[in-house]
Parts: sequence; C-alpha cells; structure tokens
Amino acid sequence: SSVGVCSPVCVEVPSETEAVQGSHMKLLCISCMKREEVSANTVVEWFYKTEGGKDELIYEYRKVYHEFPSRFSGRLQWNGSKDMQDVSITVLNVTLNDSGIYTCNVTREFDFEIHRPLFTSSRLIHLTVVEEAGEDFTSVISEIMMYILLVFLTLWLLIEMVYCYRKVSKAEETVQENATDYLAIPSENKENCAVPVEE
Repeated sequence: SSVGVCSPVCVEVPSETEAVQGSHMKLLCISCMKREEVSANTVVEWFYKTEGGKDELIYEYRKVYHEFPSRFSGRLQWNGSKDMQDVSITVLNVTLNDSGIYTCNVTREFDFEIHRPLFTSSRLIHLTVVEEAGEDFTSVISEIMMYILLVFLTLWLLIEMVYCYRKVSKAEETVQENATDYLAIPSENKENCAVPVEE
C-alpha cells in the first residue's frame, strides 16, 4: 500500500497596504516555488522608494541576512519561512515617512556546472502610513445601532413614566372624588337623619 505524502500548500497572499504610525508592519511577500525551483538557491532583495523616487536596496538575503544603511537602519527584521517561500520582512516602529513603494524581488538560482538558469518574481507593495487606525465599517455600524437602541430605550422609558404618572394621578383623583363623596353624604343627610325630639 502506498502512503500519500502531504506537502504544505503555498498560497500567494497580497500584503496589507496600510500601517499605523508607531506600530510594527509586516510587509508580506510570498513566492511559491514551482517543482523545478525546489533545489534552487533563493536570493531575496527588498527595495524602497518614495512616490516618483528611485529604488533603494534596504534588505537582502543571499545565504545570510543583510540590512543596508537607510532610513530603516535597525528597524528591519526578517519574518520569512525556512523553506524560503515566505520572504517577508517587518518594519519596526513605523513612521509617517515610511509611506512609499516597497518591492520584493525573489530570484531562484540553479547551481549547475554548465549553465545557471534564473527564475525571478517581483511583488510591489504601496504602503500608506496613517496617524491613527481607521475604524472598521462593522464597528461603526454596531456603534450606530447601539446609539439608536439607547435613544429608543430612553424614549420608551419616558413614555412609560408619563403613562404611569397619568395613571397614578387618575387613580389619586378617583380616590379623592370618592373620599369627597363619602364625606359629603352625612352632611347632606343631617336633616334627614335628625331624630325629632318630643317636647
């Protein structure tokens, strides 16, 4: 009986494109290997440029990890996988100046004696850094619903209070009228109730 070998499935997921100032941002770069690329050596290059600027090499993996002097010095961290399919990096303590275009170049290099074919793939990440996290649409809707519910409950409570107040007032008026009627009976019937005294 043959036993099936499960190899992990690689999915090329796009990176997040918005970061919050002061947080850590993972620049996701996944480059799935084709069958013929498995035995190749992987070289990774990360570039950064401002809108309209030139690409600047900021990080590299070529058998060893190397960070180049740049605005990111001391703030870049390897965040990839051992099999070199995920070649992501993390930018620590993101600043507003870190907005721009990041390019992830992945080269699979074959070490054959006669020729060295190369397979290269590129990923572009347009990163925008914001001062504060934008509220999620779902949370905004739930907040609105909560306020509507609070207003509705407040109005309902007021209506109930007014209704109860009127009911109590009416009941008090009825009691008052009954009491007045009761007290009025003997005074009206005094003459009728008087026993004639014989002289």
